[in-house]
Amino acid sequence: MKQAKRIGQPLHPAVAMIGEYVYILIGSAIVAIAFNLFLLPNRVASGGVSGISTILHATFGWQPAYVQWAFNIPLFIAGVVFLGRQFGVKTLVGTVFLPFVVYLTKDVEPATHDPLLGSLFGGIGIGVGLGLVFRGKASTGGTDLAAQIIHKFTGLSLGTCVILIDGLIVLTAAIVFDIERALYAMIGLFVTSKTIDIVQIGFGYSKMAMIITNKEEEVRAAILHKINRGVTKMSGYGGYTEHERPILMCVVEQTEFTKLKQLVKAIDPSAFVVIMDATEVLGEGFKRA
Repeated sequence: MKQAKRIGQPLHPAVAMIGEYVYILIGSAIVAIAFNLFLLPNRVASGGVSGISTILHATFGWQPAYVQWAFNIPLFIAGVVFLGRQFGVKTLVGTVFLPFVVYLTKDVEPATHDPLLGSLFGGIGIGVGLGLVFRGKASTGGTDLAAQIIHKFTGLSLGTCVILIDGLIVLTAAIVFDIERALYAMIGLFVTSKTIDIVQIGFGYSKMAMIITNKEEEVRAAILHKINRGVTKMSGYGGYTEHERPILMCVVEQTEFTKLKQLVKAIDPSAFVVIMDATEVLGEGFKRA
């Protein structure tokens, strides 16, 4: 079977902690720079406290960094009061450092004055930055904390709370600016969410196959020896026949997927095969946690 490369001994806790803070600082800086280069000059208010600061900057001329501090710090305190101390120092660092970099880079020249390009590349920059912050096991606070507070006291799902807050910000942008700016903001939100996923789990997608066949031993041996992948054999029962039917489960890389299908079809053309995307696979033969 394929073996994952050994990666030496685990990092010392102090070194790992320093690495997490590096992720937080670099990620926060990328978010801030992307905000000033792409989103703010094009009035793309793509949710969050940064979106609020974009609207208030256009309406009243208020400095976005001050607005972000004014929202982030009280929200962090409210999160500690209502949700507990699990946010810790790392989230406080992101909460304070991001507006600081926004202030330092407030005079940089915009990279583009095209709102579509601004929403696309701003969304990518925000997504890369937030993905790094999340890898540092922290957040930048803001409306994420507000969503968690609302979730606690209303019982609404966390995802619904985030959508409600971001949706309200985008709606406000449509009123303050115009509907086109709100549509650009929605593009930015979508690109941000997809980019965060890429930073978190990478570009690699594996495939998980569930195979039900009357020739499970032949299929199992073929997967083990011809594809060089492990197989898990599980017990199942037919809903109609109520007979026991073994189920073979295996995970393969994208490049091995076609070979797997061809092998199963050659051994048992009547096999029932279910294929699913596996966005992150940890363990032997794949990547380590």
